[in-house]
Amino acid sequence: MSELLQKITDVKVWHIRVPVVSTRSHGIGDIEGGFEVVLLRLTTEGGQEGWGEAACWSVFTGSPEASYYALSRYLRPLILGRMVSERERIIGTALYAIAHATEAKAALESALLDLEGKILNQPVWALFGQKSQARIPLSVSIANPDFEEDKQLLQKISADGVRLIKLKTGFKSHQFDMMRCEYIRKHHPELSLRVDFNQGLEAEEGVSRTLDLASFEPDFIEQPVRAHDYETMAEINRQCPVLLLADESVFGPEDVKKAISQDIAGGVSIKVMKSGGINRARQTAQIAAQAGWSCYGGDMHETGLGHLPGVHLIASCPEITLGCEFYHARYYVKEDILSTNFPIDEGHVVVPDSPGLGFSPDIEKIEALSLK
Repeated sequence: MSELLQKITDVKVWHIRVPVVSTRSHGIGDIEGGFEVVLLRLTTEGGQEGWGEAACWSVFTGSPEASYYALSRYLRPLILGRMVSERERIIGTALYAIAHATEAKAALESALLDLEGKILNQPVWALFGQKSQARIPLSVSIANPDFEEDKQLLQKISADGVRLIKLKTGFKSHQFDMMRCEYIRKHHPELSLRVDFNQGLEAEEGVSRTLDLASFEPDFIEQPVRAHDYETMAEINRQCPVLLLADESVFGPEDVKKAISQDIAGGVSIKVMKSGGINRARQTAQIAAQAGWSCYGGDMHETGLGHLPGVHLIASCPEITLGCEFYHARYYVKEDILSTNFPIDEGHVVVPDSPGLGFSPDIEKIEALSLK
């Protein structure tokens, strides 16, 4: 335990752009060429390193510039000179030291947990209790505006043993969405289908278009309309015969309580980045599950490093039962930043048992991608 009394002596922040293999479209925007994340490395006086990632999207959680300055300017003074054992106190202070910036706070918590796990020789999931899942079913999103390219991706992931897919909808015509559902049901009966509008529908078309896609009997349909439109979400929830998930409408524990009280859905996408860290994500999942809601392990546009806190979250959180979508590191980025491959096997993410997050990034790859 005395090793946890080590002080943090260095805070290093990078802003990087990660090249991707294709365009991906969503109801609220596109990713073309690459996405940007902010990386954090904490170093102790004993030379131990802890890593975190802030995966940002300006149309959803915030900009990478905001996370970069949140970490490098506003949160840095709360970290330097503090002991690793003060993790909870540091995070508690950071929560109110700067408004929003949930991804930056998630990166900070990740780096502190990585340090603590490495020092104690325990994986991060063990710091929260027992492991409830050793292998997490992986979902891959189908989001290319050129569906011919996605047909090739469908073949690849099916051959790899993936059995869950999430179709991104609402960014082109209703006919395009219907056509892709029909194709997947006809040509890939081995795949379980999920649908995600990412707020792509206007309120007046929300019910009808959602119900049309519900006829294909997906496992769930996610966030058809704008995040603030609880009224339309609640109406869709009343009429939809399949599970309705809230994503952008619910960031953390405070939001999920309100969402439950207004009956806007029957489930929620739990994301470390939008919640502000593993602890708050766990709280969100627990509150949701107590109300009878289902929970899914979502992600932002992340590298393998950004996926890892979510993996440890799900491993230690039995309330999250609908699998995860930590696919970017294997199926979307041109080259991941981890020093070894992100652990996917036969359509499942394998939970690491090695200390801390379990894997570390390659510093040379980071420097090559660095914008700041």
